[in-house]
Amino acid sequence: MKQHIEYKTRGTCSRMITLEVEDGIITDCAFLGGCSGNTAGIASLVKGMKAEDAIERLKGIKCGFKPTSCPDQLARALEENLKEQ
Repeated sequence: MKQHIEYKTRGTCSRMITLEVEDGIITDCAFLGGCSGNTAGIASLVKGMKAEDAIERLKGIKCGFKPTSCPDQLARALEENLKEQ
């Protein structure tokens, strides 16, 4: 089953993450705002990855002195989606 996810980020320069997840695999990812090179790179790297693997790799990453980051927010978006299922 294909799912479309829109996640409003908190504590980062990016404002939103949109995702497509099909059968537990990330098929599309995009960030609105943030450091364009970094967020485009993250989005490209997670395409084709299992959601659980992305969570494991990205959860807890910090941006400077901030308690979160764009990758961490992506992990949180995926976690919320998994809990809702």
